[in-house]
Amino acid sequence: MWRESPERQQPLRTGLTTGTCATACALAAARLLLTGKSCDECEVTLPKGKKVRLPIAECRRLDLHSAYAVTVKDAGDDPDVTHGARVFVIASLGTGAGEVRFSAADGVGTVTRDGLSLAVGEPAINPTPRRMIREHLLELADECAYNGAFDVAVGVENGAALAQKTMNPRLGIVGGLSILGTTGIVRPFSCSAYIASIHQGVDVARANGYDHIAACTGNASEDYARRHYGLPDMALIEMGDFAGALLKYLRRTPLRRLTLVGGFGKISKLACGHLDLHSKASEIDLGFLADAAESLGAAPDTLAAMRAANTSIEALRLAGDLPLGDLICRRAWEKAAYTMHNSMQLEVVAIDRQGLPVGAYAGEDL
Repeated sequence: MWRESPERQQPLRTGLTTGTCATACALAAARLLLTGKSCDECEVTLPKGKKVRLPIAECRRLDLHSAYAVTVKDAGDDPDVTHGARVFVIASLGTGAGEVRFSAADGVGTVTRDGLSLAVGEPAINPTPRRMIREHLLELADECAYNGAFDVAVGVENGAALAQKTMNPRLGIVGGLSILGTTGIVRPFSCSAYIASIHQGVDVARANGYDHIAACTGNASEDYARRHYGLPDMALIEMGDFAGALLKYLRRTPLRRLTLVGGFGKISKLACGHLDLHSKASEIDLGFLADAAESLGAAPDTLAAMRAANTSIEALRLAGDLPLGDLICRRAWEKAAYTMHNSMQLEVVAIDRQGLPVGAYAGEDL
C-alpha cells in the first residue's frame, strides 16, 4: 500500500527510474569483477548529464567471472508500483571486445508482441536504460584496460507479481516488469510509466493490425467497449485519467478510428476542457452541467437542483429526458478533436455506474 501523504503540503521528492537503478547495479557488479572493490553506493550519470548516487544494498561475487548487486528503488513521492522494489543485476565477463549483452533475470519480462521499441524475444529493458548501462560499463572497461564483453542480466525481486498491476500483460510483455526510463528521474505524480504504457498500447495495437482502438477510463468503460464494439484486449487502451497523454500521442501517430469511453463524470471533465481527469487536477463542474442543461431548455428549478447535486450522475438524473449526456459527449468530442487535430474518426461515449450508456457523440453523422 502506498504510504499516507502528510497533512501539510511540502515539496514533493523526485525519484529514480528502474533504468537508473539497473545502471547503478550493473556498474557496481562490474567494478567488483574488474577491481575487486565492493561498494555501498554508486554514482550514475543521467541522460542529461546530472550525476546521482544510489545506495547499493548488496554487492558480492558469485564466481570468478560474475557478480551480483542490488539496490532498492526509491520513486520519491510518486505512486509507482515499483517503489521499494529490489532491482538487481548479475554482471558477467565474457568474450567479444566492447560488447554489452542483455538478458532478463527473474522479475523482468520478455517482449512477445510487435509494436514496442524492442524486438520480439528481447528482454524488456528499454533503449535508454540499455544505453546508460552500456555507456557506464564501457567507460569502466576503458579505465580498467578491460578488452572483453559484459553480459548483463537485469531482474526485479517479486517482479512477476508486480507486473500484474501494470499494463505489461496486455502489451505482450510476459514474465515480469519492464526496465524503464528516458530521463532517469521519476517526477512526482507525473506517472510517466503509466503514460509510457498508454503509448506502447497504441503502438502494439497498430503493429498488430488494429486501426480502431477504444480508450477507456476504467473497468466498467472497458467492459462496455469490449462488449459493444467486439474489440480484443489488444485494441483496448487503459487510458485512466490521462486523456491528454493519449490524445496528444495520437496527434503525432494517428490511427483510423478512436472511441473514448468513460464514466459520465470523467467525460464531463473532458467536456470542460480538462485533459487530466484525476481529482487532484480537475473537479466535476456542476455549474457547467447545469448551464448545458439550460441550453437544452431545462426549467429554473431543475437548474437549481442540478447545481446543488452531490454528483454528476445525480445532476444527469435531474435533467430528466433532456439529451444532456449526448450534449456533454459532444463537448468532450470537440475538446478531443481539437487536441488531436487530425482526421481520425472519433466518437465519445459516456456510461453510468452500471456500465450503461447515457450519452454518445460521433460527429455530425450522429
